[in-house]
Amino acid sequence: MGETIIDLQNVTRVYQQGDVGVQALRGVSLQFESGEFCALCGPSGSGKTTLLNLIGALDIPTSGRVTLEGHDLSQLNRRQLSHLRRDRIGFVFQAYNLIPVLTAYENAELVLSVQGVGDTERREKVMSLLQAVGLDGKEDRFPRELSGGEQQRVAIARALASDPAVILADEPTANVDSDTAKLLLDLMQALNEQHAATFIFSTHDERVIERAKRIIRMVDGQIDNISFPGGGS
Repeated sequence: MGETIIDLQNVTRVYQQGDVGVQALRGVSLQFESGEFCALCGPSGSGKTTLLNLIGALDIPTSGRVTLEGHDLSQLNRRQLSHLRRDRIGFVFQAYNLIPVLTAYENAELVLSVQGVGDTERREKVMSLLQAVGLDGKEDRFPRELSGGEQQRVAIARALASDPAVILADEPTANVDSDTAKLLLDLMQALNEQHAATFIFSTHDERVIERAKRIIRMVDGQIDNISFPGGGS
């Protein structure tokens, strides 16, 4: 395993619901190393998605510190956070979050286009990624013309396009059947090994959990236990 890429120190997150404060995270301290294939699991309301959102700079902690590649996220301004999300973090969502009026190719190239990558380099990279996720020949299809599993493959290609350090996947297998889930997990494991990107899943899915090299179980906004079924320590 590589060096520490994500460091959370005594992180809390409190949401206000009227006059009541709901504590989603309670003093979480946790580190992730580069190249991990890790599952955050626990019942609904345990804090998994909140933790994922804090790591992905989509939210900020009420207290404590989140550091990504040495950057304290609380010290970055809005533009810096936006660039960090664009360049260093890939997101894969349960609902795919593809843009319906764009083709598979256009969805996958979106980040590279925003980054200003040239046409030739962009096309080579996107076509290579679509081939890697098994969508060669379907690059001109719109999301409505793709199955759920194929849409999730586009989302994975999009997440990998910028060569991010971290891929955050929130229930990525929730809307696909068992065979498709297996194919997606095979794909993400292979990409994890080939690209050395850190994969962190928020999941209820035992199919995901049994693939993880580290399992972090959460209850009531806290770490309940951590295990290493893959033989880590």
